[in-house]
Amino acid sequence: MKILIVEDDEHARDVLESYLVAKDYTVTCAIDGVEALACFKSDPPDVVLLDITMPRLDGWEVLDVLRAKSSVPVIMVTARDTTDDVVKGLSGGVDDYIVKPFKLREVEARIQAVLRRVDSSELGKKVNVGALSIDDARKQVFVGEERIDLSPKEYELLKLLASKPGHVFSDGQIIRSVWPEGSLAAASDVKRYIHLLRQKIEPDPQNPVYVKTVRGFGYSVEAP
Repeated sequence: MKILIVEDDEHARDVLESYLVAKDYTVTCAIDGVEALACFKSDPPDVVLLDITMPRLDGWEVLDVLRAKSSVPVIMVTARDTTDDVVKGLSGGVDDYIVKPFKLREVEARIQAVLRRVDSSELGKKVNVGALSIDDARKQVFVGEERIDLSPKEYELLKLLASKPGHVFSDGQIIRSVWPEGSLAAASDVKRYIHLLRQKIEPDPQNPVYVKTVRGFGYSVEAP
């Protein structure tokens, strides 16, 4: 289970990290909003613990970006305890709201409660295209009975293409959906990741049956 802690206060960050690591969670830490989004993109967590008051990008801005791209559970952990802040957080898409100073056992209990709700709501959330299966709740991909290990970007690319089987996605659409906003990614980057994806999921990468190229238009996923 991967937790991303977004906290600029070193003491609070270290205390949370030490406790959660001791409880066998895999923990990544970010000291501000910009670093948090970079961490999220490179290695998507299962839960985000998010402070509000931070340099560069504050917690509200980070939440807006996350909710535009992901349904990952977000728990606000902050000293901001006004009713307006709590309401703003809950209406903005946070899954829970913890006010500092916090009790470590309570934080862990809130994490487990959020994950139980997610597991329940996402039960059966799978995409099947022929023998290709994508379990988005668990971030797992199978071809038949074989589990395929993909990088985060390969996974997001496949998930996008498989979200509308037979639909052709252009290079621009893929870049806007899979790469971070403001990225300098180009059509050559899309082509490279299509190649990497085919190497992993296709029985014969030279003659792909799942990931199709529609010359002059883009790429699609369809059943053989």
